[in-house]
Amino acid sequence: MLLDTASLYFRAYFGVPESVRAPDGTPVNAVRGLLDFIARLIHDHQPDALVACMDADWRPAWRVELIPTYKAHRVAEEAEEGPDTEEIPDTLTPQVPVIEGVLDALGIARVGAAGYEADDIIGTLTRRATGPVDIVTGDRDLFQLIDDTRKVRVLYPVKGVGTLAVFDEAALREKYGVNGSGYADLALLRGDPSDGLPGVRGIGEKTAATLLNTYGDLIGILVAVDDPTSRLTPSQRKRLTEAQPYLAVAPKVVRVADDVALPEFDAALPTGPRDPRALDELAERWGLGSPLQRLLSALQE
Repeated sequence: MLLDTASLYFRAYFGVPESVRAPDGTPVNAVRGLLDFIARLIHDHQPDALVACMDADWRPAWRVELIPTYKAHRVAEEAEEGPDTEEIPDTLTPQVPVIEGVLDALGIARVGAAGYEADDIIGTLTRRATGPVDIVTGDRDLFQLIDDTRKVRVLYPVKGVGTLAVFDEAALREKYGVNGSGYADLALLRGDPSDGLPGVRGIGEKTAATLLNTYGDLIGILVAVDDPTSRLTPSQRKRLTEAQPYLAVAPKVVRVADDVALPEFDAALPTGPRDPRALDELAERWGLGSPLQRLLSALQE
């Protein structure tokens, strides 16, 4: 089981009231929500191994170099604060070190790599896996890793962090009209404002799926652009031709890396905390009693 950790604690942050606080009044809603989510995942799915995959770099320079707009709006949002804007306190970021400390004290593997996003860690570990893989994420980008042959599926939170939709190839095709390997091409053609990906003007999700099913993949579509006998409409051919500089670099940006050099780690689920004293101190300092006990109970099952 591979956790897209930031995606999950982000959802926990918005799914658990900020009134959930430590003894000193500091919000710990993301921490407590994530611990409860992990406890439920372990209880419900009984994974043999679990890795909390981390964003060492949420906007890698090598992706920005290829597509400068990649996640640029998030940087702009951070820079908008000024004398005429009301400053909204960031109560999520301070919770991240607490999450990391609790995972480390528990002995749950936490893996990241400089210059890469959690998606890339998940892609690399999925490629290395010799058995079934459950990817837990609220990020649709990881649908590209779904593979029935290798028993790779995505567990996607649809309501807070409690209700999960299971995406295999059948579910993916029903919703988007493509299989796992086709989802990255669909995403880059359609574009994604949340990631700053412009897509191809005039090519929406349904048209992208139709083109992929007709021509096989992005390479097949580009071959069709240069083939005057292909069934592309004049407007599709024009828009795809205009977008070729973008289409030349977008695959490397959109497709998750699967060859990241990772540190050594033990993914086996612990049956008890690796550092009980540190865990007790964290539990007392941040008021994590009930969710932490639920997680420990799940680990001991």
